[in-house]
Amino acid sequence: MAILRCNSCAYLREIANEHIGKSVKCPVCEQTAVIHDSVAFIKKLIEKYGVLLAKYRNLEQSASQESEAAPAMNFPGKIEDLDLHNTAVMGNSKQYQPIVNWFERKNVQIEVNHEALDTQGFYDEIAVELGDNIDVLQEVLDKIRKTQRNNYTSVTLNLSNYSQNQIKTMTAFCKNLYDFSFVAKYFYDKNEKRARLTLQTAPAIVSFFNGEWLEWYVFMKLLKQCYENNGLFSCLRNFNIQFANEDKYEVDVFFLLNSRIPVFIECKSGEFRSYIEKYNKMRRRLDIDKDNFLLLVFGISDEQVLGLTKMYDITFVNEKTFIPHVASLVSK
Repeated sequence: MAILRCNSCAYLREIANEHIGKSVKCPVCEQTAVIHDSVAFIKKLIEKYGVLLAKYRNLEQSASQESEAAPAMNFPGKIEDLDLHNTAVMGNSKQYQPIVNWFERKNVQIEVNHEALDTQGFYDEIAVELGDNIDVLQEVLDKIRKTQRNNYTSVTLNLSNYSQNQIKTMTAFCKNLYDFSFVAKYFYDKNEKRARLTLQTAPAIVSFFNGEWLEWYVFMKLLKQCYENNGLFSCLRNFNIQFANEDKYEVDVFFLLNSRIPVFIECKSGEFRSYIEKYNKMRRRLDIDKDNFLLLVFGISDEQVLGLTKMYDITFVNEKTFIPHVASLVSK
């Protein structure tokens, strides 16, 4: 039998299967109600129960921890209530403690990098702007990285072959680089359609353009996704782990969803092939399911994503597929 369940007054009754999927008026409150397949309806209830149970257990665990820790996390319910691009709240030990506990249960020690969780600087904003517009901004990034590798500081961008919208995106990005002090100087000649940049030489800025921007991009996009969905999660970025035999590794991004779903993400914006076996072994040592251990390789095609995932014991994603993939882990 199918089920008629009214969301307005909670009226519930059995209906013949031939009516599955139809919308009818509730006989009690006359609001529109949908007739559900019984098995599918029960599965949804079980899923919701599992999520609520995970939240309860996490709260129960947090309540039992000693009071000397930092105040408990209390995320507002709406994305506009917290500026994710300007907060130190992710560095609160209560936020990432479930991840620490997860690794410790596997006899793995963890060293948290609190600076990597502080979004009060501008690395995260620039990373998201770059990643969201990479189809247009790729040349800007390539020119900056090439100039850095050659130990020069002067970059000239010829924009004469780009459309007006593309030029607008590129010059706005360069202006933000200057406003946020990622470059020392910026000038755009409208007549010649040339943008000139003088680069900063600080190691942190060089590292950012050399690949760390991708870590920030992945972290912020996944953080926003989790927060907007109002789910229970913990997160860390750019931290170190140490196994019992004292082997040490750096981890780019790690999320723990609903207190039980680990998401391990390594980010590569350049050569990645020589690292595949390393991450194959790490996944096995951490005993993480293949679907949950991601090697995000910037710029590879969807066809490569599928082919490489078939070939190896880790899951490959690119900058466009990692969010849908993580969402699929939660819905399982």
